[in-house]
Amino acid sequence: MSEALLRVRLRPTMLSDLDFVHQVEVDSHNLPFITPWERTQHEGAVRFPDFRHFIVECGEHFASAGFVILQGCRSPHRSVELKRIVLQPKGLGYGRACVRLLKRIAFRDLHAHRFWLDVKSLNRRALALYASEGFVEEGRLRESVRVSSDLADGYDTLVVMSMLDREYEARVALGDEDG
Repeated sequence: MSEALLRVRLRPTMLSDLDFVHQVEVDSHNLPFITPWERTQHEGAVRFPDFRHFIVECGEHFASAGFVILQGCRSPHRSVELKRIVLQPKGLGYGRACVRLLKRIAFRDLHAHRFWLDVKSLNRRALALYASEGFVEEGRLRESVRVSSDLADGYDTLVVMSMLDREYEARVALGDEDG
C-alpha cells in the first residue's frame, strides 16, 4: 500500500478548483452515489474552519482526480465526518489510498475520537472498501435519500459507519495502517 500512498496526495481546495469539483461531482459514474452540492456550499466548505476541503491528486504526475470533504474538524466531541469522497479513476487503488490518508488526518492531525461517514447502500464498492479499512457499521437510515435517474425513481438507505481512535491505533499496531 505504501507505493499507492506515494501516488496519492491531498491539497487544500482553492476557489479556482470549484469548476473541477463540480465536473467530478456531476460525472455520470459518480452521480448515483452522491447528492451534488451547490457551488456556494463548496465555497463555504473551503472557507469555514470546521471543514477541510481537499483536491485529490493521483498518479505519477499528481493530476487532479477528485475531491474530499471532512466536516466536524473543530468538533468539541472530536467526531470528524468524511462528508464526501469523489474520485474519477476507478479500480486503481486510489480510493483505498485516499481513505488511509484521511484516517491519518482525522486521527493524527485532527485528534478525532471518532471518524464516521454515511454511504448509500447501493454503493456496494464503497461499503466493501470502508469495511475492509476497519469501519464498523453502526446502523441504517432506511430510505432516507431520494434516488432519481433515467433507470430508477425511489429511495435508498444510508449506511452509517465509523472507526474509533483506539480501533485505528490497533490497526496501526497490527501493521494494517501506514500510520
